[in-house]
Amino acid sequence: MSAPLELRKAAMADLPVLLRLINSNADQGLMLPRTEFELAEHLRDFTVACAEGEVVGCCALHFYTPTMGEIRSLAVDPARRRKGAGRMLVETLVEEARSAGLRAVFAFTYIPGFFGRLGFQEIAREALPLKVWRDCLGCRKYDCCDEIAVVKPLNGPEVGPGAGEEAARAGLVLPTARPG
Repeated sequence: MSAPLELRKAAMADLPVLLRLINSNADQGLMLPRTEFELAEHLRDFTVACAEGEVVGCCALHFYTPTMGEIRSLAVDPARRRKGAGRMLVETLVEEARSAGLRAVFAFTYIPGFFGRLGFQEIAREALPLKVWRDCLGCRKYDCCDEIAVVKPLNGPEVGPGAGEEAARAGLVLPTARPG
């Protein structure tokens, strides 16, 4: 049986293991890689899952607008996959987002089924706030992005592929195209 998981906010001492977890998952094609600089710059966004004092998973909640945040950099040690660590991390960060008053959270993923089981819906990337594209502009996959965008409504109107003017006015989606 696996050791029980404990969640806590990440600390600077966790950087080497976060880098290893994220980039080993990126090497498997499960996510995009991150640099040590990127992780250090956004360390306060991260929550880690620990078993017997060892970090076995991580995930970040990054605020984009007053109404929307991104769940990103979800990585779990292969030995802990399918044992609840990823679910626990995402659910904890969704609750953090809800408590902060966000109306929705989104993620870019190669595994939409996982997020779907947690109540996320697929949505066109172009429907997300323009600030999202700030991160995408520097990505090596900018012109051939194959990640799937998913969104989960929290404290406001429903968001989805057919999100209407009410959702746009609430700041959940913007009916604009990707900057070109």
